[in-house]
Amino acid sequence: MTRMGKPHLGLLAVAAAALMALAFAGPALATKPTGDFVNFGNCPTKTAGVNFCVFGQTNSGEFKIKKTEVPITKTITIQGGIIENEETGAETWVNAANGAETLSKTPQNVPGGILKLVAPSFFPEPLKKIWEELIAKSALGASATAELEGKITINRTSLLTGGPDALSLPVRVHLENEFLGPKCYVGSSSKPVVIELTTGETKPPLPNKAIKGSLGEPEFKDEAILVLKKNELVNNSFSAPGAEGCGSQILFGIFTGLIDEAVNAEVGTPSAAGNNTAIFKGTLENASAAGVIASEK
Repeated sequence: MTRMGKPHLGLLAVAAAALMALAFAGPALATKPTGDFVNFGNCPTKTAGVNFCVFGQTNSGEFKIKKTEVPITKTITIQGGIIENEETGAETWVNAANGAETLSKTPQNVPGGILKLVAPSFFPEPLKKIWEELIAKSALGASATAELEGKITINRTSLLTGGPDALSLPVRVHLENEFLGPKCYVGSSSKPVVIELTTGETKPPLPNKAIKGSLGEPEFKDEAILVLKKNELVNNSFSAPGAEGCGSQILFGIFTGLIDEAVNAEVGTPSAAGNNTAIFKGTLENASAAGVIASEK
């Protein structure tokens, strides 16, 4: 019978080296902001020049395009970073990191749906029949989703002082239900709905009247985070183009133009400036990128 002796020192050294190699070959453990900085996990701190992080949530308000008013009942999140030029003070927005949505695609319910219950009189009979079948299946509930369609701009000085260009959001509004299909939009990459939000007072063309936003209640955390609670960003001077792509899934899209026309007639698009309103109420947080990085564990 063979007697087991003490392990050979050479074998121990080889085993230790192998374990170290595995450790270095494995993926690095991801770190995330902690404590008061936890909301900034998708700030693009690894992008050169980013020195501030932004995280905001809108949990109430409204988005109105002429005849259609959509209350905001589900939380919309905005997140990203800012490169501030130390010499000029100019600020450049940088979209969220880690594949996260810079502006969350949060569907909001359209009260009464789009086109209500009655098919427009100019619809041909085959389209009216499809419409009636969808009514029977209770498919008329509709949602509206603001989707980012361009470059955000931000000016934190205007945000704090009530200037007109605090936060500019170029978006398209995605209208959806079974009848409208997946490609019905108000706005596009070439014709976005540009909403220039302010915490101050608006100066819209008629028939809209001036409305006023609010900076909210400022609060500092960790000397590196500014939180604006009960913040209110508003604008009622933007325009909106007509709807496109509605009903593209019905009979190979042969009725798309008619359905676009019906949506435009009901919603009121194209809608000139002075007929539309955006009110976003919620919380905005601004932190130093250095503070976010220092909190990571």
